Amino acid sequence: MNVKSRAFAGALVGAAALSLSVMAPVASADPAAGDYRVLAGVGSDTTQDVMNGLGESVDGGTLIASYDATGTSPIKTREDGCEIARPNGSSQGITALNNDIDAGTGCLDFARSSRGVQTAGTDLTWIPFASDKLKMAVRQDGPLVGVNFTTAQLKAIYECTVTSVNGNPVTPLVPQSGSGTRSFFLTQIGNPTLGSCVGTMQEHDGRALTSAAHIAPYSVAKYTAQTGGLIEDVHGATVLNTIDGGEYSRPVYNVVETARLSEAGIAGTFVGAGSKVCQDTATIEVYGFGTVSDCGSTSLKGEN
Repeated sequence: MNVKSRAFAGALVGAAALSLSVMAPVASADPAAGDYRVLAGVGSDTTQDVMNGLGESVDGGTLIASYDATGTSPIKTREDGCEIARPNGSSQGITALNNDIDAGTGCLDFARSSRGVQTAGTDLTWIPFASDKLKMAVRQDGPLVGVNFTTAQLKAIYECTVTSVNGNPVTPLVPQSGSGTRSFFLTQIGNPTLGSCVGTMQEHDGRALTSAAHIAPYSVAKYTAQTGGLIEDVHGATVLNTIDGGEYSRPVYNVVETARLSEAGIAGTFVGAGSKVCQDTATIEVYGFGTVSDCGSTSLKGEN
């Protein structure tokens, strides 16, 4: 059974519990103008759509406001003030949350993140809520379809010391700076020094693969939701290839200020297995993500 079939077979079990609004394609995670909810978050492209689904599903769409990684900027998260530049990706989202905490403006409550802690500390807490997988996207009309990339091979490709696979040219693309997928992927392949052959793309937008030689890391959850018609389909002409015979697995998080963990709104929404986000497994699964046994854990802390 292929990735798409496997993910949707599991998702269909929970789909009956979802409202029709969750099953409909999602154009943007941004709430409508003037719709200011209790908790506002920004950051990861990987999890923006599932957090949009949770935003509509949990408490009837009144609790969670999640703003897309891309779109018009600035965004406005509160009725009074709180116009901020739109953060694109996990690291920019976490930086925006840190800046908001330092300024005491109260414009943000959480940051979406598809990568873990980069700097040790205790100011922020990474709360896992789902799992994702990463594979390599290639063009379906090119000669790289079916290639099982190895970790060592990918490191050399991104260092530009390997420029062909099975005699076919290969040109690597990497997500934009600040992307959690970029950070996670490069760590998985050994933190290579990127060579001059490496191009940059908006993560999980397969339309950027314009050459038969292009390859790029791609979220399986995003691909499943795109090709399944749940969200805007920007997978282009891509298919997903395995890495080391499988894929890289990773948890995804909502990051909050550690000092606010005991607040009723934060705790009830994100903290513990009984939290509203952790309990809504149907929404999490229908967007292609897996559930995690430590959903709601507050053990992972850091600065950024």
